[in-house]
Amino acid sequence: MNRIIGITAALALSMGLATATLAAEGAAISGEVKKIDEGAGKITLRHGPAKSLGMEEPMTMVYRVKDPAMLKQVKVGDKVTFEAEEGTSGYTVTRMQKAK
Repeated sequence: MNRIIGITAALALSMGLATATLAAEGAAISGEVKKIDEGAGKITLRHGPAKSLGMEEPMTMVYRVKDPAMLKQVKVGDKVTFEAEEGTSGYTVTRMQKAK
């Protein structure tokens, strides 16, 4: 009986981790760097729908960046995938990487 409970718990944990991974991948937004303002810690991105932010249409927006070092890893014209969150002072990019 304990073995069955252990197997069931392991399966539940595995499914939970898989669901969390899929949810995180669903939060990624594809975009293109249009402008970088290192002094202000902001980046302008043209991107497709950002359902994680409630944006159903493609648009170009200025975002703050959580870590200014992110701005040194990209240049204007780069294709990126990013995650962002909405805060009291607007939208902030929390993670960004060059698209593959």
